[in-house]
Amino acid sequence: MIVCIDTNVLVGMFGRRAPWLALRQALLDGRILWALSNEIVLEYEEIFTREMSAAKAMTLLEFIELVDETRGVIRYLSPAYRFLTIPADADDDKFADCAIAAHADYVITEDRHFRSLAGAGYKPQPITPEAFITQHLAGNGTL
Repeated sequence: MIVCIDTNVLVGMFGRRAPWLALRQALLDGRILWALSNEIVLEYEEIFTREMSAAKAMTLLEFIELVDETRGVIRYLSPAYRFLTIPADADDDKFADCAIAAHADYVITEDRHFRSLAGAGYKPQPITPEAFITQHLAGNGTL
């Protein structure tokens, strides 16, 4: 199963009180594939640096590299087309574009702007991290 992970969810995958640690564990276990683009990685780095620290941003980039090298669960893409599926927040289009180009199953997000992707006619659908964990990871030894 291929997913694209919105920044708001990624932040919740790290730290002592990481509410979505099960997503990180699923990546480490090789049970989900993570679609990424350079634009997305740059946003991750910017937000982690601003909200946490430069050291946390570096740790995140090292995690991405680690799971790519050891688990092979990263799918890097450079979407050449802008699908414009998130009219309420064009900055979110990078996630939808990557998910569509990767033929992802889901964009894991808490952002309500992604609701427009649900009716856009593309394969990837928005899903909250709680719903994804319940529907796809619970009962698989992760919780």
